[in-house]
Amino acid sequence: MPHAQPDPATLLEPVAAPPAQNPITVPVVVISPVRDEAQYLRLTMDSMVAQTWRPVEWILVDDGSSDETPDIVREYAAKYPFIRLVPRQNRGFRKLGGGVVAAFNFGMEHIQNTDYAYIVKLDGDMSFGPLYLQRMVQRLIDNPRLAAVSGKVYRHEHGRYIEESHIAEQVAGQFKLYKREAFEDIGGFVQHLSWDGIDVHMAWMKGWETLAVFDPQAWLWHHRIMGSSDKHIYEGRLRWGRGNWYMGYHPLYAVAAGLNRMREKPVVIGGLLMIFSYFWSALKGLPRYENPEFRRYLRAWQMQRLKRFVLRQPDPRH
Repeated sequence: MPHAQPDPATLLEPVAAPPAQNPITVPVVVISPVRDEAQYLRLTMDSMVAQTWRPVEWILVDDGSSDETPDIVREYAAKYPFIRLVPRQNRGFRKLGGGVVAAFNFGMEHIQNTDYAYIVKLDGDMSFGPLYLQRMVQRLIDNPRLAAVSGKVYRHEHGRYIEESHIAEQVAGQFKLYKREAFEDIGGFVQHLSWDGIDVHMAWMKGWETLAVFDPQAWLWHHRIMGSSDKHIYEGRLRWGRGNWYMGYHPLYAVAAGLNRMREKPVVIGGLLMIFSYFWSALKGLPRYENPEFRRYLRAWQMQRLKRFVLRQPDPRH
């Protein structure tokens, strides 16, 4: 069944917990590609050091910051040995998608605790309660077929809590927790804008499950509007459309996805930009993900989902 909608009165901003006094170290490696994240990074770092289950290693890859980001990481690393700063050569600009994955992979090359069992890609603009990692890892332990998991993502806007809309199986890209076995089975992340969709569908192709679940003690607080970390939100929606083209979306599903996003900021225009960008990419003949089997699988899944929506049929996954 779909997760129960939370009562806004029960959602408290998960940023105030003090550092954990007796955390349990678990075989989790967290990698955070960060670039100019000084505005929110302390919130993320405070959330991590408050965890009851603490990762064995947290690598923050500084991807060419021009603000205080590396200084903030050094400050925390001096207090907490599990935190490490790994500088990466500055390419001169923020490169979303492929650049984020390249920085993540660079972090993987610097893992010291090579016997880890779980791996996380974590953004530098998130907050989460002290039980988050414990409850998410426990779900992976309890379900052998669960490849990746996250809590639901919310942001505070005009006095209300807004859920970032995704299907129940779309693990949040901002805090993506994988079993190592499953992560290696799908071949890791693709260095492209649409890495955050390809990985989930690839996991399904290989027989794994994924889940984004609402847990009142383990939800995610996103301090930015999704897709707004570079330039502006309009460019973010154009990128989204290009990513849908690259991933292999069916044209009908690309239109449906754009229509669905018209409810979100920027209202109407954001969804239109996604649709426009998808078809503009098609007209320009931009590259697509070079895996025909994956694209066939994706389109078949999308058409089944559209069919269920039109016929008002329940999703068999629920």
